[in-house]
Amino acid sequence: MVQDLGDEMIRRILESCRVLAVVGMSRDAGKAAGRVPRYLAARGFTVIPVNPNAETIEGRQGYSRLSEVKENIDAVVIFRPSGEVLPVVGEAVARKKQRGDLRVVWMQEGIRDETAARLAEGQGLIVVQDRCMAKEYRRLYEGS
Repeated sequence: MVQDLGDEMIRRILESCRVLAVVGMSRDAGKAAGRVPRYLAARGFTVIPVNPNAETIEGRQGYSRLSEVKENIDAVVIFRPSGEVLPVVGEAVARKKQRGDLRVVWMQEGIRDETAARLAEGQGLIVVQDRCMAKEYRRLYEGS
């Protein structure tokens, strides 16, 4: 079983992981995959869209795959169905081995894959599953 992270660790992640590659980011501001990254960007996070169907989102350069992201990233935030997480985590692990810039894999609320989580943790990545990054930020820093 993958470790469950307490508030102290979530706080450390939110404070130290400021550059986010958002896999599955949406152009639709009404969807969680659009709303959450916009919320985080408004709070000082650098958001890098990873979506093969969008060259740009919110004026930000988009990438088709995680492996194509040129910038150094701190965390991968995943907005894909649970059944599609393993290949994304495989790319994250490969990126960590190759570039060493990645520390966290964050699966958004409703997204969970124990196999992918074990793979990531086995390679030294911190894993968050089934939690909304925006809700955690709001709860820990904005008191709501």
